[in-house]
Amino acid sequence: MNTCAASAELNENVAAPFDQAEAMPVAVYTSPDFLELEQSRIFAGSWLCAGRTSSLPTPGDYLTMTIADEPVIVLRDAQGELCAMSNVCRHRMSLLLEGKGHVSVITCPYHAWSYGLDGALRGAPAMDQNKSFCKEKFRLPQIRCVDWQGWIMVTLDPDLPLPQELYADVDRLVGYLHMQDYVQTFSEQHRWNTNWKILAENFMESYHLPMCHSGTIGGSTKLREMVCPEGFPAFNYHHILKDDKVPLALAHPENTTLQGDDRRRTWLLAIYPSLLITLTPGYFWYLSLTPDGVDHVNILYGGGLSPEFMADPQAQEHFASLKTLLDEVNQEDQGCTERVWKGLQSRFAVPGTLSHLERPNYEFASWISQKVGI
Repeated sequence: MNTCAASAELNENVAAPFDQAEAMPVAVYTSPDFLELEQSRIFAGSWLCAGRTSSLPTPGDYLTMTIADEPVIVLRDAQGELCAMSNVCRHRMSLLLEGKGHVSVITCPYHAWSYGLDGALRGAPAMDQNKSFCKEKFRLPQIRCVDWQGWIMVTLDPDLPLPQELYADVDRLVGYLHMQDYVQTFSEQHRWNTNWKILAENFMESYHLPMCHSGTIGGSTKLREMVCPEGFPAFNYHHILKDDKVPLALAHPENTTLQGDDRRRTWLLAIYPSLLITLTPGYFWYLSLTPDGVDHVNILYGGGLSPEFMADPQAQEHFASLKTLLDEVNQEDQGCTERVWKGLQSRFAVPGTLSHLERPNYEFASWISQKVGI
């Protein structure tokens, strides 16, 4: 199916009102042409999360990421400010850095051209006999990068409004939890055999919790208590009231600010296109997704504890318990989402009707349709 046909099918799909809505068409997940459209119109034009700002604590600390096939370096510059720049050497276009680490100078592994933490070319061996060479012309292109609520947000779009503006309603909803103060305790990279949207949608609905997560958190939630309100233009959300089967999801006893249900309310925020945050009074965890073909997704997976739990003398035990739980939940999600991808290959795969608990999925599909167009 060509791109226009897949887009048209999605447009028709989301034109139905929510109480008559169906899952997204199969081609939206399986079409390489549609993925190209997503890369150019969604990922190249959105704020993407590179992790928590605390993961780059000192000047010279860096990480690398890829946005719509564009290699990017994110680092702390010499003044300690977050910045991002192209990860492609200005000489023969080699990648400069890989993974994450610490540098005082960015040195190309091919011909040893070197760049400062501001992207300016500092050295180029054996170029003195080329009369056209001018060192000042070879600065690494700068890319927009900001700190939003403790998240490193990066975009290739020079004109996109700041996250503080786009996601102002996030602050209004969960600002009372002071997300920026939560402390990251782990961060990992994963790659699963599923489409990026399948995993995003899986996060957006808790309809699957009792079954998919029956071995972990499924028993701590009740479908009848789940709330799936209408979302906002740049994100959707829902929230769940947890019981004491997951103690870390509740407010720490030293937290005397939160009252009533707010002491046990878990928020699930899906920041479009692909930052997925679970925020509780005791901990947070997140997934930041980028597509790797139609059949794989790259996942930045991390999490940590609220300040009250970090200050607890038993913080390390809390962390160990949290990490064990989250890893088990993630493994369950991997199994569920990879099975969906396999099911989409069937000749009998047809979108089914959505539950009222899948309103966020409907809104996500509508957002994609709006961004991709025809």
